[in-house]
Amino acid sequence: MTTLRRPTAHRLAAGAVMAWLGLAGAALAQPMQLPGAQPFNQPGAQQSAPASVGGQSSAPRPRTMPAIKIPGEDSILGKTLRRNGGFGEATLEKTGSGYGLKLRAEGFQSSNLVEPCAISFGDTPVPVTSLGKPAGLPRYKLEAAACPIVFDVLEGAFLVVEPEQPCVIEAAACRIDPRGVWGPDVRTLPARAKETEAERSKAETAVREGYRALSAKANLTEQRTIAREQAGFSSEREQICRDFQREGSHGFCGARITEARAASIRARLGLPEPKPEAAKPRPATARRAPPPAAAPAPTIQ
Repeated sequence: MTTLRRPTAHRLAAGAVMAWLGLAGAALAQPMQLPGAQPFNQPGAQQSAPASVGGQSSAPRPRTMPAIKIPGEDSILGKTLRRNGGFGEATLEKTGSGYGLKLRAEGFQSSNLVEPCAISFGDTPVPVTSLGKPAGLPRYKLEAAACPIVFDVLEGAFLVVEPEQPCVIEAAACRIDPRGVWGPDVRTLPARAKETEAERSKAETAVREGYRALSAKANLTEQRTIAREQAGFSSEREQICRDFQREGSHGFCGARITEARAASIRARLGLPEPKPEAAKPRPATARRAPPPAAAPAPTIQ
C-alpha cells in the first residue's frame, strides 16, 4: 500500500519562488516603453521611420537671398546725370525706336593733360542698343564710333563698364574718360544721406546672404573662388567710388554699387526678378461737414 505524502510548507515556498523568478525574467526581457515612444520591434524586425509632422519633408531648404529692387530705365529717364556727381552731362531719353542718350563728356587735351576740353555727342540723343541683363541689371551700348560706351542702369544712376580705357577723340584732340558712376549732382545728395544709408544696409544684407547661397551650391574649388570674390568686393567698390565727389558725406556711389552686386548675385542664382511693390493707397479721410451758416443779424428799424 502506497502512502501519499502531502507537500510540506518548505516545498510550497520553493515553488512560489521559482514561479516569481520566471515572471520577473519575462518582464526583464522586454524594455520599458514610455508613453508616446515608438513601439519596440522584435530582433530582426525593421523599424519604420516616424511620420513627419503635417506630412512635410524634413529636408533643409536651399539657401536663398532677400528680394531687392531691380531698377529700370524709368529711374534715370529724363534726368541729368553727371560723372562722379560733377562732370559732364548725360540724359536718357525715349526715341521712336527705343532709347537714346544725350551726352557731353569732359576731359583733357591729349597733348596736354592739364588743359581741359569737352566733347558733345550732338544735340539729339544718340541711339543706345539693349544688351539684356547679363549682370542682373539693364545694360545698354551707346552707338558712337568715337567712343562706344556700355553701361548698366542703376537706381537713379548708371555705371559705365566699357571701355576699359579712356577714349581719345582725334578730331578734337581731346581725351575723355567716361568710366565710373554717373549720378545726380553731388549738391543734392547730402540731404538724402540717411535714406541712402538704409538702402545700402539692405543691399549689404542681400549681398552677404547671396554669397552664402552661392557657396552652398558650389563645390570646394568654386567655394574658394566665391570666398575670394566676396573678400575683394569692398576694395573693388572703393576703387570705383573713390573719385565720386564727397562720397563720404552721402555714400551714394557705394550704395548703388552694392545694389548692383546684389542684382548680379541674384542673376547667378537664377532667381526671378522680384515683383515691383504696389503703391499703398492712402486711407480715405472722412469729409468734415461744413459748419452751419450763421444766422443773419437782426436789423433795427
